[in-house]
Amino acid sequence: MDLASESVGGKILFATDDFFAPAENLIKSDGPSFKEHEYTEFGKWMDGWETRRKRKPGHDWCVIRLGIPGIVRGFDVDISYFEGNHPPRMSIQAANVEEDKLPKIPERGVRTGAEATPEEFAAVAELKSNDWNHLVPMTELKPGKPAESHNYFLVNSPQRWTHIRLNIFPDGGIARLRVYGTGQKDWTAMDPKEPEDLVAIAFGGVCVGFSNAHFGHPNNMIGVGEAKSLADGWQTARRLDRPPILESDDSGTLLVPGCEWAVFRLAHPGVITQIEIDTRCFKGNSPDSCKVDGCILTTQEEEDMIKHKWILPAHKWKALLPVTKLSPNQSRLFDSLTVELQDVITHARLTIIPDGGVSRLRLRGFPSSICLLRHREKPPLRFSVTAGFRANL
Repeated sequence: MDLASESVGGKILFATDDFFAPAENLIKSDGPSFKEHEYTEFGKWMDGWETRRKRKPGHDWCVIRLGIPGIVRGFDVDISYFEGNHPPRMSIQAANVEEDKLPKIPERGVRTGAEATPEEFAAVAELKSNDWNHLVPMTELKPGKPAESHNYFLVNSPQRWTHIRLNIFPDGGIARLRVYGTGQKDWTAMDPKEPEDLVAIAFGGVCVGFSNAHFGHPNNMIGVGEAKSLADGWQTARRLDRPPILESDDSGTLLVPGCEWAVFRLAHPGVITQIEIDTRCFKGNSPDSCKVDGCILTTQEEEDMIKHKWILPAHKWKALLPVTKLSPNQSRLFDSLTVELQDVITHARLTIIPDGGVSRLRLRGFPSSICLLRHREKPPLRFSVTAGFRANL
């Protein structure tokens, strides 16, 4: 996922210059656009970060606080619509700076037409960002048509990063910067009495397989915060094997032959004690019902399952939530079927029947190391499915 996106809390802390267009555009969640006849008092309106033509020593750069600290796997430096104004070269640096060690940098406010003040330069100097690790050395950027203006860079670094510095040499414009990676949480710092969302993408959870993602990827379900719209959830195409006339059983559950599914690797192996299925925003296209299962897989077994499209023997899956009726536009909370605290899983599968959309999936529980601690303190607990549902207040 994009660790720097504004949609997950990414923020521009500093930029040397924002004359034509502010650096905040770099981390917009949507793609760049172009308005041919639109101008501002400073020049052509541009959907990106564009600095003035530099007429003094130095080069332009900006500092971004990642919305999700984590391991960076690669970058996309998108210079769509900036042909003729793009920087010839750029580099990217990174650091792991804890929040309490950050200097007080002035809020940026409206920046178009402005450059950094001496006070802002003095504040950001405390970060010593010029000495940060280089993840991408100085490299030429290749322009092209919008679809061909993506400059991709792979990163091989196992470290956790919290901040990025983007350098452009010497000046110019960049439409978007995507910082692709996986979140990473410090599990030793969690409260052993409070369950955590073990599948959250911010902590390192990730979708590793799915049957259909026609209108939205399953990774959206484990995203940050509440869904803002249908686009912020998992949504499948309508199944073509739907019966011409639908029927239901005595409990009101539809009798249909097919289903859709998504498999997730947990951010940390653990025990799931509580499951939240949220269909908010899906008012006319939520699933009729769902179920959740879990299993234990090694890295090699996961790779094999991906190759075989997750055809896993049924006995490998442990039921966490049996087939359960869902409602449109509603968050529902269930206790897990996990029998006892030793039932650690590494992967979970959400199955929806027959198709539709889910905005959020939360699998709360305890990491395996915490489970061992809790087991020594008290007898194993037992969990059962809640008969009704509890609204998410």
